[in-house]
Amino acid sequence: MPEFGFVVIGRNEGHRFLRCLKSLVHCGSPIVYVDSGSTDGSPEAAFDAGADVINLNVSMGFNMSRARNAGWRRLLEIHPSLEFVQFLDGDCELDPEWASCALEFLGNNPEVAVVCGRRLERRPEQTIYNRLIDIEWNTPVGPARSCGGDSMMRIHVLRTAGGFDEHLIAGEEPELCFRIRKAGWGIQRIAGRMSVHDADIRQFGQWWMRHVRAGYGTLFVASRQLADGSDDQGEILFLDQVRSPRRWIFGSLILFITVAVILSIALGSFRGVLLAAGIVFLAWAIQSLRIGILQRKRAGSLCAGLLYGISLMIAKWAILQGQIRFFRDQIKKQNARIIEYKK
Repeated sequence: MPEFGFVVIGRNEGHRFLRCLKSLVHCGSPIVYVDSGSTDGSPEAAFDAGADVINLNVSMGFNMSRARNAGWRRLLEIHPSLEFVQFLDGDCELDPEWASCALEFLGNNPEVAVVCGRRLERRPEQTIYNRLIDIEWNTPVGPARSCGGDSMMRIHVLRTAGGFDEHLIAGEEPELCFRIRKAGWGIQRIAGRMSVHDADIRQFGQWWMRHVRAGYGTLFVASRQLADGSDDQGEILFLDQVRSPRRWIFGSLILFITVAVILSIALGSFRGVLLAAGIVFLAWAIQSLRIGILQRKRAGSLCAGLLYGISLMIAKWAILQGQIRFFRDQIKKQNARIIEYKK
């Protein structure tokens, strides 16, 4: 009997999904593929590869949480004795050595419920956006607060936790890991390759929308935890990520207006406006430099670290846009809708 099975989710991943399937079929473990309204033949390709295929009802809306829950529950219907489930996004390829490494680690560490490894970005040299995402994936080895979309989990812990929160359109893995950690289980990032992700972002607009989705999702998660009555703000997920764009953008606006007025009066001309703009720009540049220096080892070089720092500061505007979308939907009492960025 197999120890673990795969749950793969996807929507119109095309050739990326074919590579994903190819990386799994040699393992000999059961595969459940959950499709969210693809029109590129992905369900048929998964069926031909021997996967059990679930087509989500698109009229009910779809998101990654709902797809993953449908997948692992179906996996247990087919193989109720499975101990572990490996989640994988349809735009990722699993490393051939990963499953055995993850199973060995979980077997030797019974207190750990979720294990993940190094996720690499395919062709980081192709575009600046792919390079930035590859840096993002490079998280520290050791105990972790959360995992990403690719990870291996103990099924009985996943079931006890109730699975993923199906209301969320982003941030669903950290939110689940938060509940798992609260129950006393560990989350671990181990050394070694786990998967290769293919974002294939070639346009600034795609990169921007990815951060809009992050802004929406992080605020959604934080607001739900606040609504649940959590009185320990240090335990609220994404609270710093939610507050940081507001502090920088609104704080910069207040600083600009204040300095511009003071300098314009003092100088007797509108040159104060230009000087105020320069001061604000300098503050953002210094913060970008600070992040770049701190992240240079993670990024692989000081130059890449500086690029990463600049991108994080620019992304604050996209994240704020996502937060505004969230507030708009709350006012209109609209359900969260998936925000897509891929072509």
